[in-house]
Amino acid sequence: MIDIVFNKKEFEYDAYTLIKAFYPQEEVSILYEGEEKTEAFQEKEEAFLVVKITYNKEDTRLEILKNKETVFEEMIFLASDDERKERKNKLKQALYRGLSKETKKVLPWGDLTGIRPTKIAMGLIESGMSNVETAEFMRNTYYTSNEKTALAITIANRERALLADIDYKNGYSLYVGIPFCPSICLYCSFSSYPLAKWRDKVDAYLDALCKELTYIGETMKVRTLDTIYIGGGTPTTLEPEQLERLLSHIECCFPTREVKEYTIEAGRPDSITREKLEVIRKYPVTRISVNPQTMNQATLDLIGRRHTVEDTRHAFALARECGFDNINMDLIVGLPGECAKDVQKTLEEVKKMEPDSLTVHSLAIKRATRLHLFQDRYQEMSFENNQEIMDMAMNCARECGMGPYYLYRQKNMSGNLENVGYAKEDKAGIYNILIMEEKQSIIAAGAGASTKFVFEDGARIERAENVKDVTNYISRIDEMIERKRSGLKKYLEIGSAQDE
Repeated sequence: MIDIVFNKKEFEYDAYTLIKAFYPQEEVSILYEGEEKTEAFQEKEEAFLVVKITYNKEDTRLEILKNKETVFEEMIFLASDDERKERKNKLKQALYRGLSKETKKVLPWGDLTGIRPTKIAMGLIESGMSNVETAEFMRNTYYTSNEKTALAITIANRERALLADIDYKNGYSLYVGIPFCPSICLYCSFSSYPLAKWRDKVDAYLDALCKELTYIGETMKVRTLDTIYIGGGTPTTLEPEQLERLLSHIECCFPTREVKEYTIEAGRPDSITREKLEVIRKYPVTRISVNPQTMNQATLDLIGRRHTVEDTRHAFALARECGFDNINMDLIVGLPGECAKDVQKTLEEVKKMEPDSLTVHSLAIKRATRLHLFQDRYQEMSFENNQEIMDMAMNCARECGMGPYYLYRQKNMSGNLENVGYAKEDKAGIYNILIMEEKQSIIAAGAGASTKFVFEDGARIERAENVKDVTNYISRIDEMIERKRSGLKKYLEIGSAQDE
């Protein structure tokens, strides 16, 4: 148990996230001076570590107490005219130094707690810094390791090259969400619904989704559509005729033949059939995925995937037979009970299939997942992930002729590491880069979909959220459209003003 005690509300989330990075298994409570713990926390054991952050007029005092004894103390001078970002950096640097001293650990990403470390590298490079200057700045400011600094800069440069032809201001991307899955995985925190229980709602869902897409297509016809991404959930839970209905409607509403990339996240091997792949091939889809997560059957059974290793091989071969020449595969490392040897087996099996891109995820255990809710059931299992395993994945990608092209992080990631996308030449997922680097507005349709309006070259982001519940989405579809209307109006007006 760890307590963080503030004398006022500022940078609480940053301090909380950094402490959790050093102590991922500990519960952390945030308190303010004079405030008592909530009833739930009062029932727990006393905190063995207390972090006190006291903001004064001319400085900030950081004190770390272990078993009520001060083990670290530092005065941080946060000038009143400092930019908020600079003040936050100074606090996180001091907190990182204290936690690193106490735990005798360093974190691969230093004190960075956000999900987009490559966005920092890209911003520095675009400001005119050389790669060497960018690396020095990141190491000195955020304490990033040499390896992670180099990875961020490598990816930032590849992203810049891949996005060179994208007109961010005049273009947009489209996300279409299908929230149904054959079953819900143990670690899943997305807005997904088991198809068996929701099958009778699918057609009504498509009615609402097509209505929303019609509105988006009509409203956005004055802007360039760069990429389309159909995700979920699992889009291929739709029956062939339902897929046909959705894709033909998108074809009617949007200039699909002109987009730079059109992706369908086919995903689960147990949902992929020849008939569905043949429907997809009728349309200008450029990229699909077949996602095994692991090639170890015992793990698949444990996490609720309900497909076999052979199903993955079959689905992938089927996609190749149908003519798909850009197939991604998603893997997760740090799954319960898996060790480096198990990951190596998965990588060897994947290598035999020769995918065009590979996305390696570090398991993140989020609060909404069954893995978190029923963690007592899995407490004796290991969740192993480390730099050696990530290096194994990188070496596998390299042997397949792939290089890293995008990266992001999540809270509570196994090993405090990252998710990395690797791709062969000309096979990288442009949409993945656009959404991670927040370079372009993403207009999103479907239950749980989040539209992101990007203003001022990414300096300001505004969102329009759709409700997550499928039944509410269907009954409130007109409201979902209205939620977008004001944001789209503002986005288009500002874009028109810039054009003039």
